[in-house]
Amino acid sequence: MSLSRLLATFAEGCRRRAILVLVGALLLTTLSGWLAATRLGVTTDTDTLFASSLPWRQRAMAMDRAFPQFTDLLVAVVDAAIPEQAEQTAAALAQALSSDTTHFRSVRQPDASPYFDANGLMFLDEATLNELMERTIDAQPFLGQLIADPSARGLFAALGLLGMGVDRGQADLAPVRSALEAFRRTLADAAAGKPRPLSWQTLLGGKLVDLAGQYRFVLVQPKLDHGALAPGGAATDAIRAAAAQLPWVKAGQAHVRITGSVALADEEFATVAEGAVAGMIGSMLLVTLWLVLAVRSWRLIVPILLTLGLGLALTTGFAALVVGTLNLVSVAFAILFVGIAVDFAIQFCVRYREMRLQAGEPVAALQMTAARVGPQILVAAAATAAGFLAFVPTDFSGVAELGLIAGAGMVIAFACTLGFLPAALALFRPRGEQAEIGFAWAGLLETQLVRRRGPVLAIFAALAVAGAVLLPRLAFDSDPLHTKNPHTEAMRTLSDLMESPLTNPYTIDIIAPSQAEADALAVKLRKLPLVEDALTLSSLVPENQPAKLAVIADAASILTATLAPRSPAAPVSAADLRLAAKAALSNLERAAAKAPDTPVPGIVEALRRLVAAPDPVLLETDAALTRYLPLQLGRLRTALDAKPVTLASIPQDIARDWRLPDGRARVQVLPRAQARDSVGLHAFVAEVQGIAPEAAGSAVTIVGSATTIVGAFRSAALLALGAIAIILALVLRRVIDVLLVMAPLLLAALMTVVGATVWQLPLNFANIIALPLLLGVGVSFNIYFVMNWRAGADRFLGTATARAIIFSALTTGTAFGSLALSAHPGTASMGDLLMLSLGCTLIATLLFVPTLLRALNLWSRGSR
Repeated sequence: MSLSRLLATFAEGCRRRAILVLVGALLLTTLSGWLAATRLGVTTDTDTLFASSLPWRQRAMAMDRAFPQFTDLLVAVVDAAIPEQAEQTAAALAQALSSDTTHFRSVRQPDASPYFDANGLMFLDEATLNELMERTIDAQPFLGQLIADPSARGLFAALGLLGMGVDRGQADLAPVRSALEAFRRTLADAAAGKPRPLSWQTLLGGKLVDLAGQYRFVLVQPKLDHGALAPGGAATDAIRAAAAQLPWVKAGQAHVRITGSVALADEEFATVAEGAVAGMIGSMLLVTLWLVLAVRSWRLIVPILLTLGLGLALTTGFAALVVGTLNLVSVAFAILFVGIAVDFAIQFCVRYREMRLQAGEPVAALQMTAARVGPQILVAAAATAAGFLAFVPTDFSGVAELGLIAGAGMVIAFACTLGFLPAALALFRPRGEQAEIGFAWAGLLETQLVRRRGPVLAIFAALAVAGAVLLPRLAFDSDPLHTKNPHTEAMRTLSDLMESPLTNPYTIDIIAPSQAEADALAVKLRKLPLVEDALTLSSLVPENQPAKLAVIADAASILTATLAPRSPAAPVSAADLRLAAKAALSNLERAAAKAPDTPVPGIVEALRRLVAAPDPVLLETDAALTRYLPLQLGRLRTALDAKPVTLASIPQDIARDWRLPDGRARVQVLPRAQARDSVGLHAFVAEVQGIAPEAAGSAVTIVGSATTIVGAFRSAALLALGAIAIILALVLRRVIDVLLVMAPLLLAALMTVVGATVWQLPLNFANIIALPLLLGVGVSFNIYFVMNWRAGADRFLGTATARAIIFSALTTGTAFGSLALSAHPGTASMGDLLMLSLGCTLIATLLFVPTLLRALNLWSRGSR
C-alpha cells in the first residue's frame, strides 16, 4: 500500500469513528493535564542548561565545592550620603538578617572587619600615607580641642582658634580647605533646619575612605526553592522588609539595593513572564483572525484550535514523562509548537476546502486531502522534527531538552492533524466551497515573476552570495548580561559595581596547590596585558611594612597623648552652644575678611544664623556635627597602634575566602576595562588560561558556555541538514527534488545573515534558538510547492497551497512576534530574529521557489 493510500485510510478510519476519537482525545488530554500538574516542574537554575561533563563546568563545580560561600548569593548593596551611614545601615541589616533562619543560610559582611580597622593605614602607598599623617599632625591642636570636648561646643572653639591663626597670619587654610567646606555645608544645612550628619571618616581618613569605595556589602545565601518561579523571591522580600525598617533608610539617607546571581535569575524570569499573559491573549486573538481569513468558517476554525490544543496537551504530557523539569530554554516549547504545528492544520484545512470545491462530497474531499496533503505534511513534520532532534546529542542541555520535546511535538502534531482533525471535521461538518480558494492577485504576481525570471533569480543569487560573504561577520554576543533587562534593580546595581575592578563580575578564579604557588602564579598573571590585578591571601598583607610602620609610629609618638581618652566633658546645653558660636564668630569674622575665597565666610554666615536659632536647632546641630566623631577618633587611635602583619595575622573568617583547610589557595584575576566586551573577554580568558589552564570563575564560564552553544548549534545544524536531506531523499527519491527543497532553505538562511548584519542583530544566548526554527519552517513551506510541482502542478502562488502558506506564516509570525514585544531583551531579540528568519523564509518560498519551478518547467519544455 502506498504512503498516500495508507494516510488516506488512516484519516478515513478516524473520520468514521469520530466520536470514539473525540472521547480518546479527551481522555488523553485529561491524562496529559494530570501528568503536567503532578510531574512537570520549572527550574530557573541556569546550571541545568549545560552538561555537567563539560570541562569548564567541571572546573566551575569544583570551585563551588571548594568555596561554597560564593554560590547562590543575594548581595545587598548599601550606599548612603556619608560612609558612616552606609556602615551603620549595612551592620544593622546584617544583624537583622542573621536572626532570620527561615529565609537565610548565611549572612556576612566581607568589608567589615577589625582587621582592616587596625591595618587600614598600611594599605596606603607610602606617599599617600606620609601626606595623611602630616595632615593629621598639622590638625593636632584642632583634634586636641575635640578630644577635650567632643561636641559642637568644642568644635566651635577649635574653629575660633583657627580663625585667630588666620587673622594673625599663622595658619594656612589650604590643607584643611576640604574639611572647612564640610563644616560649612553641615552648619548651613543645620541652620536651614535640615541637619545632616558630618562624616568624620571622610575628614580624618582622606584617601583611606576612597580605598574602601562607595558601597558596603551584605552577602546573603538564601534558602532557595527551585520549584518556584522565583527561587529567591521570599528571601529577597525578607531583605527588603528588613531594610525598610532601618533608620537611615527610612530617613532617605541610605539606600539598599539587591543584586547577585539569585536576584539576577529571579528578575530575568520575572521579566520573561512580564506581559506573557497579555501577549498570549493578543497572540491568540490575532491567530484566530488569521484563521478566519484563511478558512472562512468557524466549522473549520474550531477543529484547528482543538487540534492545536490536543497536540499541545499531548506534547506537555510527553515533556512531563520524559523530561520532568523544564529549564529556562525548554519552557519555550509551547510557543514553538503552536507556531509550527498550526501550519499543518491550516495546510490540511485550506487544501480540504480546495478538494470540496473539486469533489463536492465531504467524505471524498477528506480522502483526497489526506492522500495528497498527508505525505507533504508527513515530510514537513519529519524534517522539522529532525531539525529539533539534532540538538539532543549536544552538550547544550537546555536546547537538547527543547529539541527532544519539540521534535516529539512535531510527530504528535502530525498524528493529531491526520487523526483527530478529520474526526473533528466530520463532527463540525463544514460547508462546501463556491469559488476558487487561492488569491487572484498572487497568480498575477507569479506571472510577472516568470516574465522577469532572469533578474529575479539573479537578485536571489546575489543575496545568497552576500550572505555567504557576511557569514563570518555574524557576531555572537557571549555576554549573558546583554540578554537581561538593564532596567531592573539587580542589573542597574550590577552596572554600577562594574565600574570598579574590585567589583567587576568578569573575574577568573584559580586554585593553586599552595599559598606559595598561588603567589608565584599571581606575579605571572599581573604581567598579562588584559589583567588589572591578581589577588591572593597575601594581597591582604600590606607591602613595605617597615617603612610604613615607621611613619605611623612617628605620627603616633606625636598624637598619642593628644588622642588619649579624657574624662567626659560637661553636658552641653543650647546656651553653651550659642555662647561658643558667638565666641567663635569674633575670630572667624576677622579671618573671613582676610580669606574671602575660602569656606570661612560661609561658616561665619551659618554661625550667625545659628546664634539666632531656637534651642532645638542648636541641639540638632550639635548632634549632626559630632554624631560620628567619637567613632572616628577611636578608629584613629586603633590605626595609629598598627603592628606588623603576617599571613597568620589574618582572621580565619577572611582567610577562608582565599585558602582551603588542605593548604590549597585561591587566586582571583581581575580584568582591565578592555575585557568587558565579548572579544575582550575571550582574549582575557585565553591569556589567563595560557598560564593557568585549570582556571574557572565567571569569565571562564561565560566564554565556555558561549563556545559550547556555538559548537552545539554548528554541529546540530550540520546534523539537521543531513537528516533533512536523508528524509527528503527517502520520500522524494530524486536528487533534483531534494535540492529544490534544500536550496530555498539555504537561501533563506543566507538572507537572514544579510538582514542580521544590516540591522546589527547579533546572535546571543537567547535568540540563537531561532536557527532550528528556520530549518523547520523553511522545510514545511518549501515541501508543499515542490511536491505539487512533482505531481504536475504548473502554477503555485494563486493556489490553495500558497494561501495556506501565507496564513500559516501569519499565524506563526504572530506567535513569534509576541516575543519581540517582550520587556526581556533576550526574548525580544529571539522574536526579532525569528521574525527576520520567517520573513526571509516566506520571501524565498513565495518568490524564489515559484520562479525557479516555473523556470524549470519552461526550460524542460524548451529542451524537448
